[in-house]
Amino acid sequence: MNVLVFLIPVSLVLGSLGLAAFLWSLRNDQYEDLEGDAWRVLSEDDDAPRDS
Repeated sequence: MNVLVFLIPVSLVLGSLGLAAFLWSLRNDQYEDLEGDAWRVLSEDDDAPRDS
């Protein structure tokens, strides 16, 4: 039962850190262009360096 005195604050701190990281990513537009990134991975650009 004494371990709950330690585990509950630790879980609250970790949860609040996760929430803060998520809110930071929303404010810094990390989720703006998800489709563009997916298509950019699949496209064959001429800008890429070639091994010749």
